[in-house]
Amino acid sequence: MTPPHHVIVDGSNLATEGRSLPSLAQLDEAVRAYCEEDPDANIIVVVDATFEHRIDESEKSTYDLAIEHGELLTPPAGAVGRGDAFILKIALRANATVLSNDSFQEFHGEHPWLFEEGRLVGGKPVPGVGWIFTARTPVRGMKSRQATAKARTSKAKAPIEAPKLKVGLPDGSRPKVGDVLVAPEVLAPVEAPAPVAKKATKRVAKKAVAAVVEEVVEVEAPAPVAKKATKRVAKKAAAAVVEEV
Repeated sequence: MTPPHHVIVDGSNLATEGRSLPSLAQLDEAVRAYCEEDPDANIIVVVDATFEHRIDESEKSTYDLAIEHGELLTPPAGAVGRGDAFILKIALRANATVLSNDSFQEFHGEHPWLFEEGRLVGGKPVPGVGWIFTARTPVRGMKSRQATAKARTSKAKAPIEAPKLKVGLPDGSRPKVGDVLVAPEVLAPVEAPAPVAKKATKRVAKKAVAAVVEEVVEVEAPAPVAKKATKRVAKKAAAAVVEEV
């Protein structure tokens, strides 16, 4: 015994199978036959908005009663995609099987689940035998390729939503109007080391050399005369060091 599940019947399609105009009697026969094969199914029959205008005049009173009792459903007035779009949205929401001989090619981009196993079943009346139902795969064609390409393009152009910032108080509660929010501590950026100059300027070199000369004179010269170096000697020594650097 299979668990209860939904089956969405494309009423307009089955009612027109092998015919030029839909027959409510044929649709009723198909639904009853399917219920015998799948007694645990929750059947939902959908017909398009023009169905009542195309059936025989003798069936219109039966049609009105079926609509009144909820045995037949029609899409909302002005629905985009007519009955097919309505059928597929119901099936998507209910994770249901679709009973139809239609391939819904123009909806392949929006409803790729139609190609999943067990999501589409077809049926035909066989003379002298009755209705035969079988699992099927949607047929791909030009409309299918166009719908799939359009869906891919729309998905590629869709803007990426930035994650929303969640703000909360230290105790985990959400802030209210009037609450003062304190920004979290921000780590100070690590300062990069200053680049080492490849070539010191002459001014810096001269000051460095002068300091070294003065230190050497004070430490190493024992005679008091060495402490007083003339400007000319100091300049020559500095110039020589700078040229060497």
